[in-house]
Amino acid sequence: MAISLTALVEEANRYLNVSRISDYCPNGLQIEGRPQVSRIVSGVTASLELVEAAIEAEADVLLVHHGYFWKGENPCVTGMKQRRLKALLSNDVSLLAYHLPLDVHPDVGNNVQLAARLGITVEGPLEPDNPRTVGLIGSLAEAMSAQAFARHVGEVLGREPLLVEGSDMIRRVGWCTGGGQGYIDQAIAAGVDLYLSGEASEQTFHSARENGISFIAAGHHATERYGVQALGDYLSRRFAIEHIFIDCPNPI
Repeated sequence: MAISLTALVEEANRYLNVSRISDYCPNGLQIEGRPQVSRIVSGVTASLELVEAAIEAEADVLLVHHGYFWKGENPCVTGMKQRRLKALLSNDVSLLAYHLPLDVHPDVGNNVQLAARLGITVEGPLEPDNPRTVGLIGSLAEAMSAQAFARHVGEVLGREPLLVEGSDMIRRVGWCTGGGQGYIDQAIAAGVDLYLSGEASEQTFHSARENGISFIAAGHHATERYGVQALGDYLSRRFAIEHIFIDCPNPI
C-alpha cells in the first residue's frame, strides 16, 4: 500500500505540533522526492552513510532527527552537503526531519522514549513555568547508587557512559537527550540526585561536583535513537506502510 507524500507530511507535522515550535532548522519536508510513499527508513542523522543505506533499502522517505539547513550554516551546496543532496535528489528520496518537535513530544519524543527504556517515571518538565523547556524530571521506582544506575544506562544504550559521582544514592532524576547538558542548572534547582544528558561540557563536571549531584553523559546519538523510531512506527501504523530503522553508530 502507498500513500501520498503530502498526506504523510501533513500528518507528521500535525502530530508533532510543528507550527507551534520555534527551532534552529526547518522541521518537516526538507527535500521533496517521489509523490507516493510505501516505505520509510528512519535514522538519527541524515549523514551520507544513512542516505546511502536508505537508498539501498529502497526507501521513499528518509525520516531523521538531525536533518539539514541549520541556522548559521554555510548555504553553499558544496562538498559534504552537495554529496548528500545529490544522493537524495538523484534517487528521488524525500527527506523528512524533526528536531525540537521530536525532543518534546509527550508520546514519541526522545526524552519520554529514553525514560521508558531506563525505567524513569516522568513527573514533568524541568521548568514547569517555561513552555520552551526540553528537559524532564522524574523518579526511579527504587533508589540505587550512581554507579549502579550508570551500569544500567550502559546496558540499555549499549555503550559505557561518562559518570561524575556526586550524590550517593539516585532516586530523583533530571534529563535531556542530545546536547542538553546546559539544563544541569535547572536540574540542580529542581533538587535532582542525578542529571543525564547526551553530551558534556567542561563546566558540567564542576557544576555537578560543586552542587553535590551526579551526572551522566550517555552519548548524543545513543540517547536520541528512540524518538525517530517511535515516530516512524506511528506513521507506519497510521498509514499501513513499511518502516525500517537503520542505526549508523556514532560514538559521540
